[in-house]
Amino acid sequence: MKVLVVGSTGTIGRAVVGALSGSHQVIGASRSGQPRADLEEPASLEALFEAVKDLDAVVCCAAGGPLVALESVTVEEITAGMRGKLLGQVALAQRAMRHLRHGGSVTLTGGTFAAPLPGGSLGALINTGLEGFVRNAAGEIGRELRINLISPGWIKETLRSMGADDSEGTPVADVAQAYVSAVEGTMQGQTLRP
Repeated sequence: MKVLVVGSTGTIGRAVVGALSGSHQVIGASRSGQPRADLEEPASLEALFEAVKDLDAVVCCAAGGPLVALESVTVEEITAGMRGKLLGQVALAQRAMRHLRHGGSVTLTGGTFAAPLPGGSLGALINTGLEGFVRNAAGEIGRELRINLISPGWIKETLRSMGADDSEGTPVADVAQAYVSAVEGTMQGQTLRP
């Protein structure tokens, strides 16, 4: 398959590119690379699909969101937080579905945590929105296209880089295998939690 990985230079993106490269033709895109893709700039997404054609799968690993205190966050900060991870991935999925080959797939990235997280209310809103979007979009798309969501919790390597205890984290290689399963499998409208 010909697979586009958006966010290919991040911790998860690098692992996904590595996991898919052995069996598929993988094209990496990022905010600062070529081809360029910025979830906060819809024009960059249009240009991306003009530059990269005949895709079988699009994977987005470029999703991130801030931890913000609920009692002090402003509406503007909430809107800005939703722009990339939620609205940007929705925009990417819409464009991908117009350009994928028949039977292609889109895999987005959400997030999940085992317990409430201080500052995590905005992230919970965004991640729950992504789950609902994927579940419902699966019933709306045609041409036998598929859409799924990977919803990892903390990544072991990310916790380690933050100087935090990494014992509760999932190794990034295990998370990458969930993306491979979504790309190569037949699941539709599912949220995978590695």
